[in-house]
Amino acid sequence: MADRLAGVRLAPYTTLRMGGPAGAFVEARSENEIVETVAEADRYGEPVLILGGGSNLIVSDEGFDGLVVRAASTGVEITGDGRVTVQAGEDWDALVARCVAEELAGVECLSGIPGLVGSTPIQNVGAYGQDVSQTITGVRVYDRMTGEIADLTAAQCGFAYRHSAFKEDPGRHVVLAVTYALTRSGLSGPIAYKELAARLGVEIGDRVPLDQAREAVLALRRGKGMVLDPLDPDTRSAGSFFTNPVLDAAAAADLELRAPGYPRWDMPDGAVKVPAAWLIENAGFPKGYEKGRVRISTKHTLALTNPTGEAGAAELMALAREVRDGVREKFGVTLVNEPVMVGIALDR
Repeated sequence: MADRLAGVRLAPYTTLRMGGPAGAFVEARSENEIVETVAEADRYGEPVLILGGGSNLIVSDEGFDGLVVRAASTGVEITGDGRVTVQAGEDWDALVARCVAEELAGVECLSGIPGLVGSTPIQNVGAYGQDVSQTITGVRVYDRMTGEIADLTAAQCGFAYRHSAFKEDPGRHVVLAVTYALTRSGLSGPIAYKELAARLGVEIGDRVPLDQAREAVLALRRGKGMVLDPLDPDTRSAGSFFTNPVLDAAAAADLELRAPGYPRWDMPDGAVKVPAAWLIENAGFPKGYEKGRVRISTKHTLALTNPTGEAGAAELMALAREVRDGVREKFGVTLVNEPVMVGIALDR
């Protein structure tokens, strides 16, 4: 059993550098340690928080009054047919870099995303026209309700835009490992995102060498402060704070009355997806908008940042609510947070 520590501040374990102390803290370095630690806490009714890379997480200033289990399990298995099984504690971008180097296509446009592998199926991590649901074939989990380890199929994961079945019953499943089915190829999948195609100088649907796709994505993300860099205060964030809202036909028509010609992506059944960044900027919140010690990133309006590393979560939430309310008042659209929140909520 891994050692338990008391009073560990969680701020250093999050990319926002926010979060109070944990009641207890364990770094679990194997699948068995993760399962044993969580199972023991459950037997005693102790609250549990699974901590990965802390890149999509906002912890309250009061911290977490329970056991924080940091997933630190490692191991990558690659088979001849391109199937890649990865332990939850592996660094996501290091995995992407390895896949690109070994000419395994399917995750190259997900370069530069901070965090650990175990979080990718929960959020259905995606960017630049790719998301992990396109390649995930299975997720190995510890089911805290049954006390058993289970191997879930992709269908059982219930993937949707930035969503999965794991978010519908948060905390029940602890991700232990993820299996991806990649394609053995030196070329990327078809480029599906206009901004990336423009950066590469190709047409939508074209393929490019994997390393070129990765470098182009990294360059785009750096330009938005979305690649972790201790010298760049804009990267002290939780990435995109709000998801791009998906509006049904009626809501889309209402927005057209308020903002004729607004940017959108067509979705099935007459729905449209609207860029949250456009809504935020046009509601009067430009890049660099400040509220005390927190601000909107100077590079990208979807990121709320803690530039000095000294602000608290309550300050960040005040800014988030101001932005959400401003967008709702002007456009009638309610933005929803993307990061996981612990001990704090946007609607409070």
